[in-house]
Amino acid sequence: MSTLALPWRLRRLVWREWARHPWRHGVVALAVALGVALAWAVHLVNHAALTEFGAAVRQANGEPDLTLRGPREGFDEALLQALQQDPAIEQISAVVEVQTHARRIGDGSSTAASRPLAVRVLGIDALQVGPLAPELLPRPSAAASPWAALDPGRAFANAAAARALGSSGLIELQAGPLWHTLELAGSVAAAGSPLLVVDIAAAQALFDQLGRLNRIDLRLAPGTDAQALLRRLALPPGVAAADARAEQARVSNLSRAYRVNLTVLALVALFVGAFLVFAVVALAVAQRTPELALLGVLGLTAAERRTLVLGESVALGACGSALGLLLGTGLAWAALQALSGDLGGGYFPGVRPTLQFAPWAACVFFALGVASAAVGAWLPARQAEQLQPAQALKGLGGHGDGAGTARRAAAWATTLLALGALLAMAPPVAGLPLAAYAAVALLLCGGVAMVPVLVALLLRLAGHPRQPLALLAVRRALHQRHTATAAVAGVVASLSLAVALTVMVASFRDGVARWLDQVLPADLYVRTAGSSQLADQVWFDDDALARVQALPGMQRVLPSRLRALQLDPSQPAVTLVARPLGTTPEAVAQRLPFVAPPWPERAGEVGVYVSEALVARYGAEPGQLITLPLPGGPQAVRVLGVWRDYARQFGTVAIDLPRYRVLTGDRRLNELALWLAPGATIDAVGEALRAAVAQPLEMAGSGELRALSLRIFDRSFAVTRWLQAVAVAIGLAGVAASFAAQVLARRKEFGLLAHLGLTRRQVLLLVAAEAAAWMAAGVLLGLALGALVSAVLVHVVNPQSFHWTMELRWPMAQLSGLAALVLAAGVLTAAAAARGATRHDVVRAVKEET
Repeated sequence: MSTLALPWRLRRLVWREWARHPWRHGVVALAVALGVALAWAVHLVNHAALTEFGAAVRQANGEPDLTLRGPREGFDEALLQALQQDPAIEQISAVVEVQTHARRIGDGSSTAASRPLAVRVLGIDALQVGPLAPELLPRPSAAASPWAALDPGRAFANAAAARALGSSGLIELQAGPLWHTLELAGSVAAAGSPLLVVDIAAAQALFDQLGRLNRIDLRLAPGTDAQALLRRLALPPGVAAADARAEQARVSNLSRAYRVNLTVLALVALFVGAFLVFAVVALAVAQRTPELALLGVLGLTAAERRTLVLGESVALGACGSALGLLLGTGLAWAALQALSGDLGGGYFPGVRPTLQFAPWAACVFFALGVASAAVGAWLPARQAEQLQPAQALKGLGGHGDGAGTARRAAAWATTLLALGALLAMAPPVAGLPLAAYAAVALLLCGGVAMVPVLVALLLRLAGHPRQPLALLAVRRALHQRHTATAAVAGVVASLSLAVALTVMVASFRDGVARWLDQVLPADLYVRTAGSSQLADQVWFDDDALARVQALPGMQRVLPSRLRALQLDPSQPAVTLVARPLGTTPEAVAQRLPFVAPPWPERAGEVGVYVSEALVARYGAEPGQLITLPLPGGPQAVRVLGVWRDYARQFGTVAIDLPRYRVLTGDRRLNELALWLAPGATIDAVGEALRAAVAQPLEMAGSGELRALSLRIFDRSFAVTRWLQAVAVAIGLAGVAASFAAQVLARRKEFGLLAHLGLTRRQVLLLVAAEAAAWMAAGVLLGLALGALVSAVLVHVVNPQSFHWTMELRWPMAQLSGLAALVLAAGVLTAAAAARGATRHDVVRAVKEET
């Protein structure tokens, strides 16, 4: 609905009202604009990054009808030979896929190597890959042979890899402790993170994959039933089939929870803006009661009064939404330039997306802005509809029974709070805490409805001040307590959300800090790679471990093996961590931060310990058997305990290193925890360690790792601080608009007080005292609501979104400072608004009345 949908006589009223109070309506439009801008900007950035990331994955994977994937160590290529004989398969392409390090070396006069770059290496058959994945087809450079794609000594880089390694020259690829030299001979069109394409036979030889493949892409003959084909093929253990939709779902699942939660946080400003709309429109309706009553007497129906108020608000919402889309587009562009599509979550490495405007999404966010304005104006519009014109013109209010209204407000508040509490206990919907978000909204609405009750309670506790001005302020604040709902609704909503976000971030940060203290007991940590995906090719062996243990200054060494496990093709890979854990529950409990004490291992079984995320995603409760796709074949293991792992969102499985080696025969190592002898320094040991291992290593002391982890945490939650500030600013804008409207509506009252001897300064003190009473109630209610909402965020939203649990922590200093700041800012804002509004001659207003 907009002003264009209103009858002409109502449109004239709308334009006249806007001309009389442009600042008031500008605040409403700006509140909607800020909410839409934040949410739209977050959507644009996430959409651009996800689209670019998904396109890069599709280009690297091609567009086959069906893809057969095996474990990271690969599967026997005999399956390829069987598939080539099947008449239901038109085209086939085999792929060897490896994550490793690459570095550029000198031009012959120098052997200096560049810093290692994490790259994805794909081994393909250039004669077969074109129809299924044309972006992977090598494009030899002008100086290379046309047959370079079949040369096992040549590699082809995508744009991201070429930026780091160059477009020609010699590079080295890491395979464990060894480095293999290749020549860059051209490019491939695939976008995304750094990617190198080599001949499939070369990849098998370089990375010890002779006779093994990681992926087979299939193009089926028309009319082929893929499921019937799979049943006929009888795929070997560890090999699973997935279509393009499953791969796209896996890519989306990487960041879905993060994107949804960030969007919901961005909508907080729009939600608070709805309360500001309610505050401004409610007071505007109260101020315009004589005008609306006169119009009613002259023939304006109740439905037309409601349409008038709603039409004004919807039109303002439309203006604000349009402005918000423009502001949000600018914010998104700036964010993409500064952050390259990463708003702190780290889900899109190497992706540099461009801004993409989605018309359907713009319509959705435009509608959300308009809806927030309509929702905020609904109750005031109903009040205008229920107005009794004759009584209102006589100064008898005309809005019905005040006591009945109070009882209805209390009943609504209790109902909304109860429904919010019930929804908070509901399970996730499609893996997302949608019910919990609804619970937060209901709690906030119920809390706002409780404002008159709390104001009455506080003012009755204040008693009867002896000072006349204070008594007048208390009595009027008590008598007009329902007006307080409109005045401080935005403050209650914004403060409660700010408190909830403050408590959530503080609880999470405290939990991470305590977790880091427990998982970083050593003096120095060394790793060969920054992710489990790189761990299969970037490793060192037992000989290197022995050399490290023999170094001077070394007291104790704890080795670990990391590898990625694909439990479900449609889900991100989980991480397997094999390290010495001990054989008793007491020993294991000293190595891992358990949620509950671990179970003892059963005789003849293999026990593992899973993170909370694995329990949430795969139902791996203690005592259950799960199957792990380990090298050598699937292995059934018993879950013996659940531990907290804040470093890996998609799940972790911990197993004792000696047991892992017996099961798999895998002797590779990826990480070392080092305890130094007294007097040894980290710098000296680090230099000796690099010389002993003779390969690139990442190392840091426990204090450095702790500080770095907390910096990453703070960066990830930096956006919440901006959202808090915007929400509080919108709430305070509502206070300013509300009290300014009240003062204008009370000019005759102030004129009468001036006739009775009150100075302008005393009138301002009166308004400030009333504001202080209402703001105190709003701040107390905001703190209480914030505590409830923070419990929902910490104990419901966070576990359902990221599958991590933590304990509530109350940063009392921050909360006290926030409450005092909002209280003081609200009172000063109200006083400033009253000061501006009382500059008019209030005595003349009484004369006009008489």
